[in-house]
Amino acid sequence: MAFWLDLMFGNWIGLLSMIVIFSTLGIVSYILWMFYVKSGETPE
Repeated sequence: MAFWLDLMFGNWIGLLSMIVIFSTLGIVSYILWMFYVKSGETPE
């Protein structure tokens, strides 16, 4: 476990890759939530 923490957060490349992964997950979850909200609306 300490090896993976050092690999991910021990240098700039690992930290930037974790930031990219988390921001990508955030963007994808926002888009999925937006599609879910838009598909649930009833047209008037």
